[in-house]
Amino acid sequence: MPRLVHDRITLLLYAQLGVWGFFLYGFGPVVPLLRDEQGVSAALASLHGTGLAAGILIAGFIFSPVSRRIGRGATIWTGLAGVVLVVGILWVARPLPVTVGAAVVVSVFGSFIVNGVNAALSDHQGAAAPAALSEANATAAFTGVVAPLVVGAFVAAGLGWRPALSLVVVLIVGVLVLGSLWRVGTPARRAVASGGSVSSGTLSRPYWIALVLLAATSSIEVCFSLWAVDVLRTHAGMASGPAAAGFAAVLAGMFVGRLAAGRIALHVPTVRLLLLSLVVTFGGFALFWVATAPWLAVVGLLVVGLGMAVQYPLVISLALAAAPGQADRASGLTSYPVAFGFGVAPVLLGALADRSGTHLAFLVLPAFIGAAVLLTAWLARSLALPEVGEPHSEIVEQVA
Repeated sequence: MPRLVHDRITLLLYAQLGVWGFFLYGFGPVVPLLRDEQGVSAALASLHGTGLAAGILIAGFIFSPVSRRIGRGATIWTGLAGVVLVVGILWVARPLPVTVGAAVVVSVFGSFIVNGVNAALSDHQGAAAPAALSEANATAAFTGVVAPLVVGAFVAAGLGWRPALSLVVVLIVGVLVLGSLWRVGTPARRAVASGGSVSSGTLSRPYWIALVLLAATSSIEVCFSLWAVDVLRTHAGMASGPAAAGFAAVLAGMFVGRLAAGRIALHVPTVRLLLLSLVVTFGGFALFWVATAPWLAVVGLLVVGLGMAVQYPLVISLALAAAPGQADRASGLTSYPVAFGFGVAPVLLGALADRSGTHLAFLVLPAFIGAAVLLTAWLARSLALPEVGEPHSEIVEQVA
């Protein structure tokens, strides 16, 4: 059985991803509030999601060369410094083009953090990477639970969302101090079993299937992140402050799910756990969509969070395991399907919302969930029948 090691390197990587989680999941509930400030349509407000997608695409193109040039550790710290820069921009930003531009910039830096942490944990933990990635994302979910609560509390108190989101700067300083005290570095790239490097080799079929699957699961997550608050306001009858705070239920479910998955993933086949998560997500969506009572809608979001919890870390772990010796390249390419999810799904939902309201527009979610189920089944078959010459033994073990 794989053994998950909680050394200082691993804990520092968890903390770095957790800081990004605070900003990202705090920014989601801010989008409807920005829409109110700017007086724009739902489709135009969804351009913030498009901005996040554009940043992810840019980062996918430049992450690998930047990481090779300055190192993974420096790349992650550059990402954290960039988040601080964007927080300053958002204090003075008001027009839509400026805030969308800020979303692009922060997404580039945030992707540096995510891709760097994913690659480092994959190389450092080896066969225990699915569990490590689940725990790392549990940390991000935990800080993400706090962020909407803080935003909601600040808005309800009349202080606005900007001071709330600025608390991420304090967290970044804390992580910097922690890293300095521990004096740990980011793990080096892991060589393939033969001892050689395949950084420019051909990526396997299961890897590319995993990327398409990642686009589907990312679409599910971003739609809830950017538009669930609006459904809470328009369908469940919640005020803006409580609705923003109510989104924390998604992050609470994701935190609990990812924390538990850190152990479950060591014992349960990866694909089986992924399919179960999609079923749970659909059940939570159904409850959330039909609910008119605020408490029931929030319970639905909690179940959604439990279901979505393991999807990103499990798909990422499968993709990286299908690219031995190419963690930086493979991690960088995962930016593209995530960008697709961030860029296309919320715009589609926003356009539908302008026509029929956000509540009815949310019916696109079952389509994304169904697509993810079909892709997971396809991935399982591909892992069971590896291509000639492709070393899939590590991921076949995760499935079986």
